[in-house]
Order: sequence, then structure tokens, then C-alpha cells
Amino acid sequence: MKMKVYKYFLLLVFFSCKKENQSAAILMAIQQNGTLVTSEYVVNKIIKANDNQTWYKLGDRKILMSCEARIKAGVSLQNVKAEDVVVDERNIHIQLPAVQLFSINIPPESIRIHHLEVGLLRDEFSTSEREKMLSQAETQIRNLSDSLGILKNAQENASAYIMNLMRQSGFETVTINFKNRP
Repeated sequence: MKMKVYKYFLLLVFFSCKKENQSAAILMAIQQNGTLVTSEYVVNKIIKANDNQTWYKLGDRKILMSCEARIKAGVSLQNVKAEDVVVDERNIHIQLPAVQLFSINIPPESIRIHHLEVGLLRDEFSTSEREKMLSQAETQIRNLSDSLGILKNAQENASAYIMNLMRQSGFETVTINFKNRP
């Protein structure tokens, strides 16, 4: 329903406004989309830790866990500025902000312990130690997002979404570019 409202709004603006007002209205319509999540992945991560025996600790501690991380990526359309939208009659050029990871969520119910080995004179892994391992897993997933193709996929989907929206609004030529990621 929200998409239809934007389409009609853009069509109305396209055919009724002067060129400078048209760009401002299109900018406002793009910005109102807010955070555009265009890619969502589910990644399984294996976490392995080994607390090796040291001279003052007797026994080992080992743990093997797995988790399921939900990753969302896309574009913050509220960051599009007036100079990023150029309208020339039925042609439009839009420069979108760089795609980004919005969230990496590891739900507690997706965490599984597959193997736990604790020496007789050792304590089990504490909650804070397990949280630290999950935090490291999240960092590793974030660092792998490029090689997994998450950001590339999010960029392609954002481009297709905005192109489709602009074409349905009456533009014949739609050019979408993205700013470089920092």
C-alpha cells in the first residue's frame, strides 16, 4: 500500500510541477522511504574455542557452538540530498548513498552448543565468555560481508527498486549511481 501512495504522489508531481519543484518533490518522496532494506541473508557460523592448559590451570576447556545470524543490508534514503537528484524533462539521475549493513542479529534461540569439554578442575565457560565469542563471530561475519556478496546484492536490489519506482512515475531514462563506501 505504501508503495502505491509513493507512485501516485510521484506521478502527480511529475506532471504538475515546474522543473525545480519537481526535483524537490522527488527528493522528498525518495527520502520518505527512509531505510530501504534490500537484502537479507541468513548465515550459519561455527564458533570454536579452546582454553589451552597452562602451567597454573589443570585441565582443558573446549567448546564448539553454532549460531544463525540474520543480516540486513540496504540504503539510507533519508541521506539523499538535493544535489543527488537531477531531473531533465523525462530523464532523471540519482546518486544514492553507499549501501551498508544495517544489522547483524544472532537470536539466542539459534545458538547451539554441540560440544563442551571441561576439565575436572576447571570452570565452565561463563556467560560473558560466550557473549565475547558471539561478538567475535559477529565481527567476522561483518568482515566477510563483501566476500559473501551481501552488499553487492543490496546495491543491485536498491538500484532496481528506485529505477522501477522512477519509471512508474513517468521517467524514460533513469540513471542510478552510488557513492563510494568509506
